[in-house]
Amino acid sequence: MNLMKTFYITTPIYYPSGKYHIGSAYTTCLCDSVKKYKQLNGYDARFLTGNDEHGQKMAETARKNNKTPQEHVDYMAELSKELWELLKIDYDDFIRTTEDRHEVVVQKIFERLLENNDIYLGEYSGHYCMSCEAYFTETQLIDGNICPDCGLETKVLKEETYFLRLSKYADRLLEYIEKNPDFIVPETRKNEVVQFVKSGLNDLSVSRTAFDWGVKVKSNPKHIVYVWIDALSNYITALGYGSDNDKLYQKYWVNGDEVIHVVGKDILRFHAIYWPIMLMALDLPIKFRLFAHGWYLMKDGKMSKSKGNVIYPEQLVDAYGLDAFRYYIVRELTYGHDGEFTPENYVKRINTDLANDYGNLVSRTVSMVNKYFDGKVSTTKHNHDYKEFELDLEKVANESFINYKNAMDEFKIAEALSEISALVRRTNKLIDDTFPWDLAKEESKKEVLESVMYHLLEGIRLITILYQPFLLETTPKVFSDLEVENKYRGFDAYQFGQIESYQVAKKIKHLFPRLDVEKESEHIREMMASNKPKEEPKKDYQVKPEIDFNDFTKLDLVVGKIIDAKPHDNADKLLVFTVDTGDKIRSIVSGIAKYYQPKELINKNVLVVVNLKPVKLRGVLSEGMILSVESKNGELTVIELPQNLKPGDKIN
Repeated sequence: MNLMKTFYITTPIYYPSGKYHIGSAYTTCLCDSVKKYKQLNGYDARFLTGNDEHGQKMAETARKNNKTPQEHVDYMAELSKELWELLKIDYDDFIRTTEDRHEVVVQKIFERLLENNDIYLGEYSGHYCMSCEAYFTETQLIDGNICPDCGLETKVLKEETYFLRLSKYADRLLEYIEKNPDFIVPETRKNEVVQFVKSGLNDLSVSRTAFDWGVKVKSNPKHIVYVWIDALSNYITALGYGSDNDKLYQKYWVNGDEVIHVVGKDILRFHAIYWPIMLMALDLPIKFRLFAHGWYLMKDGKMSKSKGNVIYPEQLVDAYGLDAFRYYIVRELTYGHDGEFTPENYVKRINTDLANDYGNLVSRTVSMVNKYFDGKVSTTKHNHDYKEFELDLEKVANESFINYKNAMDEFKIAEALSEISALVRRTNKLIDDTFPWDLAKEESKKEVLESVMYHLLEGIRLITILYQPFLLETTPKVFSDLEVENKYRGFDAYQFGQIESYQVAKKIKHLFPRLDVEKESEHIREMMASNKPKEEPKKDYQVKPEIDFNDFTKLDLVVGKIIDAKPHDNADKLLVFTVDTGDKIRSIVSGIAKYYQPKELINKNVLVVVNLKPVKLRGVLSEGMILSVESKNGELTVIELPQNLKPGDKIN
């Protein structure tokens, strides 16, 4: 009988419209590292990833590439698997939403929800964003027709659609969140969800008739199942739910010990609201916890090919190795926050943590063991003047292990790696505390020197045990160089004194050669620039229909002075400005976060339309519009006015 605890971890299934940049690699490497950690901890761990392959946007992308939708998603699935193979991602299943095992069950789920009256047929009219495959209300839009999530123009569509009764389950969901305080982490994300639900849930449109690339509703085939109902089901269809063989579903979901969905903060709402409500409506257990992480940003905002600031995992792995990439990608993004990728940070992190600290520790220690003891040292019970330093190292090692495990269990990966770094530094400090080269000069101190060397080797062994989920190629080399048997490589062997004697390799290569920061940072910038697509000439501007002078005079344009600016709390693409327009101080929300940092525009005079009807954008009142210019490459530039003008001056 298998008494091992189970652990089931998932990435979101990625929407493969193009090559994956380091954001998707972060999520996948994080999940893979956690899976490996759980296995070291004695769990029966299963890891799912895959691709979300349906929807209008996917069909449109295929058409632009002169492929059928199926040809396109097949090609992208192969690219995805090649990347995960390069990164040594040890997934147990790769789910594709175009597979029969998934589509058949999605149809069953939809029909069951229909039978239970949790889905009903109606009609929807509203602004539809094809990129996000979602409808938005007037109050959610930016500047009248701009999608608040992706910043692209929406189109007004009217179509027959099925609705999921979200409102029916709102109170039950709030009760579940309250009774399970660690259901959504970090807590800031949980608070966002609670606030959103309490503000009132509208029933969700869950089918489309405007396109046919998707799972057809079995009882009404002109309807295609909405992408999120389709996509979210993957977490259980991949386990065999709804099929003749649901052993994995029973093992890892129904009777499982721990289930974790790891997602980016941009899809928090779908996983924290829609998915648990679907499970409630299906009368299935909500077994998962949700970890919603931040994003990797660049100095000038989100990664964008047009900006020339995208970097791909393949480029970094090819230039600096797999372990350097995997280490950096999970180390630099702290729990619950966004992180900033810069070429300098990448090179410095490798140099500091891997080359200078860990790599140098291993090289120095092996070199000294060979020099002073011909490669072989044993444990000793000898009591000596330096014993306090050895005991302190043992104490730090024990504390680091506890802190490391606590951090890993709460997905605080950067903190866990920081604990390893602390142990590396303390092990290095033993060299500074004891001056082995001086001890070697006195024959009477030979046994003391051997004890120090032994403690250094045991420290390296314990460090390497903790690094195993992250440094996939390096840790086996270190264990091999120290001739550490498999039985001393696991968590159950994490304790000083497990190995009585060491015979180290005669000569080893440095694990991580030190990099020239300036030279390699420039090399990374060149790689990023090479990813910028060649600019295609923009189509000539199409003049809008003529208006008469009376229409134009309806606009009230004035000089506004920006007093303050900050990011919107609930929308990453929006900035919230406090603007003096002469008549009053206004709050104006603008979708330009992609192009500006808030502080860049403070104290600037700008052109403001002040007589627009006020609207709420993601819960913040906007009382006007700041005008900007769109260049041929799609970049937005706010129109700045001379500083000698005063707030409220009229534009005639």
